[in-house]
Amino acid sequence: MRTSTKLKLGYVALAATDTVLAGSRGRAAHRARSVTKPLLMPTLAASLAADWRATGSLLRRTTLLAQAGGWGGDVLLLRHDDPRFFAAGAGSFGLGHAAYLTGFRRHRDRSRGLLEGRAARAVMASWAVTAPVVAAGAWRQERALGPAVAAYSGALSATVAAATSLDPALPAGARRLTAAGALMFLASDTILGLGKFVLKDPDPRLEQAVMATYTGAQLLFSEGAARS
Repeated sequence: MRTSTKLKLGYVALAATDTVLAGSRGRAAHRARSVTKPLLMPTLAASLAADWRATGSLLRRTTLLAQAGGWGGDVLLLRHDDPRFFAAGAGSFGLGHAAYLTGFRRHRDRSRGLLEGRAARAVMASWAVTAPVVAAGAWRQERALGPAVAAYSGALSATVAAATSLDPALPAGARRLTAAGALMFLASDTILGLGKFVLKDPDPRLEQAVMATYTGAQLLFSEGAARS
């Protein structure tokens, strides 16, 4: 079995474990997540770096940079109840999306505008509806969070729009995986935003949904990059 495959399986095991732990509010689970969650992105990045298919990948470098931003966000959001750490975590994830967006825009379908595709228009319409609600909820909790959440939401939506408008010259598998990863990332952060800033008493299982879709999204992005 190749090293990249072993690392990928390790990532899947870590993601499953952290997703289960995310549904518990106990201290023991939180302590365990201080180990599992910070290991997610380094393990996934190592699997991509070791993947023989990614030797000539057009998206490998920007994806590795995005995973570094994701790692920073994962670590900082372990203290998500502190607005300062939440804002810093959102900023780190925002840098990750900037890296993804750079790669996707570099290899986008130039025969049409970024917002001409149906998927891209649907994403931006969804953002226009949900982003103000979540940002307003964040602002009510802590005024400094409102602009941070709004800016992050915009960066995420731009990433999704670009990911669904990749150059047809890229392998079809890479394009499908990347688009699916982007949409799953959007679902993850939408659930996170609603649970943290809109719902009054969210079910702990929402956090499991957040982690399941988030870790799935990162894996799809990584697989898309390996095949590009």
